[in-house]
Amino acid sequence: MSQFNLLGSRRFAPFFWTQALGAFNDNAFRNALVMLVAFQMGLDDKTVSLYTNLAPALFILPYFLFSATAGQLAEKYEKSRIIRFVKLFEIAAMLIAAIGFYTHHTVLLLVVLFLMGVHSTTFGPIKYAILPQALKPEELVGGNGLVEMGTQLAMLIGMIAGNSLMLIAGFGPLAASGATILVALVGYLASRRIPPAPATAPDLVFNWNPLTETVRVLGITRRDPKVFNAVLGISWFWFFGTVLVAQLPNYTRMNLGGDGTVNTLVLTLFSLGTGVGSLLCERMSGRRVEVGLVPLGAFGLTAFGVDLYVAHPGLATVHGLDWLGFLRSAGSWRVALDLTLIGVFAGFYVVPLFAYVQARTPRSHLSRVIAGNNILNALWICLASGLGLALATAGLSAVQIFLVAALLNVAVATYIFTLVPEFLMRFITWVLVNTLYRVRVEGLEQIPEEGPALLVCNHVSFMDPLLLMANLRRPTRFVMYYKIFNIPVLKFVFRTARAIPIAGQKEDPAVLERAYDEVDAALAAGELVCIFPEGGLTRDGDIAAFRPGVARILERRPVPVVPLALRGLWGSVWSRRDSMLHRARLPRRFRARVELVAGAPIAPADASMALLEARVHSLRGDFA
Repeated sequence: MSQFNLLGSRRFAPFFWTQALGAFNDNAFRNALVMLVAFQMGLDDKTVSLYTNLAPALFILPYFLFSATAGQLAEKYEKSRIIRFVKLFEIAAMLIAAIGFYTHHTVLLLVVLFLMGVHSTTFGPIKYAILPQALKPEELVGGNGLVEMGTQLAMLIGMIAGNSLMLIAGFGPLAASGATILVALVGYLASRRIPPAPATAPDLVFNWNPLTETVRVLGITRRDPKVFNAVLGISWFWFFGTVLVAQLPNYTRMNLGGDGTVNTLVLTLFSLGTGVGSLLCERMSGRRVEVGLVPLGAFGLTAFGVDLYVAHPGLATVHGLDWLGFLRSAGSWRVALDLTLIGVFAGFYVVPLFAYVQARTPRSHLSRVIAGNNILNALWICLASGLGLALATAGLSAVQIFLVAALLNVAVATYIFTLVPEFLMRFITWVLVNTLYRVRVEGLEQIPEEGPALLVCNHVSFMDPLLLMANLRRPTRFVMYYKIFNIPVLKFVFRTARAIPIAGQKEDPAVLERAYDEVDAALAAGELVCIFPEGGLTRDGDIAAFRPGVARILERRPVPVVPLALRGLWGSVWSRRDSMLHRARLPRRFRARVELVAGAPIAPADASMALLEARVHSLRGDFA
């Protein structure tokens, strides 16, 4: 099923439109306010500068003050009801804004800006915490991609609408007021269609002290180091994006020689690119949470950020170009492509991180972890603004600041991937498997989403663990022959994935006993463990007799057993063939079409070797 089918589903579509309309209004109001203050009130430059610099600070201040409280609300109470109250709050804020626009009351409009910050702060923890409740695990990446795409486009359209409406001669304030009130009303009507999302921590004791609760929320966010580092990765995305977007007006004017329409064009390219990248994540990840895309995204941000500098490093020789004139000028399409691809790779980078946080965080804490994420995002946005201002004060041009951000991205990405080597490990696995094979999966919903289980699979090639690792939704501990475990380069992947090396009784009995102990400990901790019961690669493409290791595991720890079968791998790269006849008949196939099939779980009491072998045979069918 395509992720776009979610837009026709009641469990997703009303929420999607509610959050998109909210993002539109935030940006439409903010830009209408800036246009009013900067161009229509006759204020001096110093006063305009004061208001335009105060506006972003007022909008972001509630993220520091109320994010922790919003996280508590989202966990203690039913979420769709909170969303409806938030949308009513938005309607009230837009009515007050209409008075401010009509009377040109700047202080009142700044108060509304603060209120819209409160609106976004309260909605934030719900926005991402509601998705795991509404969507199936295999829909999580696609749903996040749609939300990110919708948010980016809504923000862009809101910015353009706010500017354009306020510029209507004689009717600007009235038009902006009417549009924002109408959008707020439509958003409220959409919110009434959101299905109930039950409280995940109804017994939570509410803490009204925002300072102590902020400290506690940040502590909860730090509890799981992998989740926390994913949160830091998301914050870096906002840092990078803030630096980029803040420099675009000067870059447009000074380096590209464009007018306001060119600024709108480059913003549009970046936003569309982010939307496209976000949507592509589902297809590229195989509908699972694939953090292997994060290093790919980080690489693209740096590569095309550097190329953006190389493409147009100097000042423009011609000024005042409109968007069409810019596109006709030399080198413009390279700049346009760089900006679009920075957006695409930003989508590859951030969507898997959000999905990772949602998938790895217990439901009872997810809203507060998202609140902690929002606090850190706000902090990094402030740091990005400070860095941009400092670099500009030091005399760096906009395009040079792009280069600094792109190079900083290398250092930050390296740091994050050092702290969480799983990201790099998944990237290597994703590249290898998607380069060598074309994989179709079937029946993976049979694997329990929670709790321990033992997976048993036929063993066809040296790539089997990587192929399974790249397609199973849950992290899995693989039991593998210790000599394969120690293969250079792949050893990093296997060690990071916490694979369990095993040896034969005659080879190394100590390694064998340690393997059984590790398998038992993993199952006791509620993890998935995968074993290849044949004890080695097939020599003829057929399934060899299962060895008794599975029985020994189940004697110590009775858990459900899920049979798996790999199809089509025999004769592909890194499968074994036992004679020259096979080599002549079955040439190694690059980009082989292979299948991974899962069967129904078997109770531990029924999981005899004969039954398991028969089930795997049945799943494999006539395929080798």
